[in-house]
Order: sequence, then C-alpha cells, then structure tokens
Amino acid sequence: MLIEKKHQPLNWGELDLALFGLQKDWYGEPIEVPGAFGLAIDHGSFWFVATRQKPAQIHPQARPGKFIPELWKHDVAEFFISDPESGRYLEFNLAPNGAWWRAEFTAPRVRAYEEDIEMPGVKTFGDLTPDGSWMAAASIPLDILQARVNFGAQSHMNVTMIIDSPEQRFLTATPAPEGEPDFHQTDLFQPVRIHDGGLTFHEPTT
Repeated sequence: MLIEKKHQPLNWGELDLALFGLQKDWYGEPIEVPGAFGLAIDHGSFWFVATRQKPAQIHPQARPGKFIPELWKHDVAEFFISDPESGRYLEFNLAPNGAWWRAEFTAPRVRAYEEDIEMPGVKTFGDLTPDGSWMAAASIPLDILQARVNFGAQSHMNVTMIIDSPEQRFLTATPAPEGEPDFHQTDLFQPVRIHDGGLTFHEPTT
C-alpha cells in the first residue's frame, strides 16, 4: 500500500497526491464510475484522500468535520491500519462531506473498547460539487497513530469504499477473497510502502 512522503506540510485545497482507482467491486464486477484514493504523510500528519465523480448518499446525521458513528450504513470511504505484531488495528470512516468516525480493535471485529471516542487532533474536509462529484480528506497526527497502532514502516493497510447506497457496493484496494464482503479480514491487509517523491497521478487500476 503506497504512502507518499511529502517534505512540505500538506494543506486542504492544495493537495497534490497520487490517486489510485478502485474500479471493481468485492465480487470483481466493474464499477461504471470508479472511486479513487490517495495516502500521504508530511512532517506531522497522515493524510487520507478519497474521491468519486458521482453523487453520494451520505448518512443523514453526517455534518462536516463531526464525529458520527455508523457512517458505513451509507456511502463512505475507509482505511484500516494494523500492527501485525500485536494484531491491533484501526478503522477510520470518512464521509464525502467530511464527517468521520474511528474505532480500534484487538482482533477482527473485537473492539478495544465499546464506547465511541473521538481521536484527538483529527481534521477532516469535504467538497461536494453541484454535479454531485465529491472529494474528502482526513489529516491525523502521526504521533497519535504511532501511539494507538504503532504506525510505521512495518504497518499493514487496506483502503475500502462503500458506494451506491442503499444498494450498497463494496470496494477494496486489496484483492478480495470469495464470500460476502468483510473488510475486517486483517490477513488481507498489505504492507505499507513509503515513497519519497516522483508520483503525481495513476490511472484507475484493478
């Protein structure tokens, strides 16, 4: 899973990240309008960017920048970061308008704590255009990720999306196994690769 390393602080509205397309769903069926995502780190933050050129069905209680549970019941972009040594992992949900949620797990679907607790220092952004296209981003302090899930070069990740609610379709950046969609299969998470410069954009890939 490629993460770009940036030597200047990133800012919403001036993001220049490689974008990787998600053009097939969990079952291998093509998506007419792909989703796309980008990952980066700067000196102090981890950045997650997601976009799609089609209107989204957003959780009715989602408000820009607000912490809202159960975003996954509607259109959402997600990432997962795991510590392979401990098995602990983080799930982060980002709605197209910038609402967000996160939880930590000690094993697949085993919550580290049941209550929903905001992660300090998170900043999120969302841009919905008149034609329905959207782009959202989240910025999370690196020291928080390091403290919670030992984030670093040894980490494993996956990026996923849920689109076309209420007839939901499930997209995953890692190859999906047979069976029903399940984003919590930590053995499917890929090692991170931190890339220092050079890339600007990628056409959508499978």
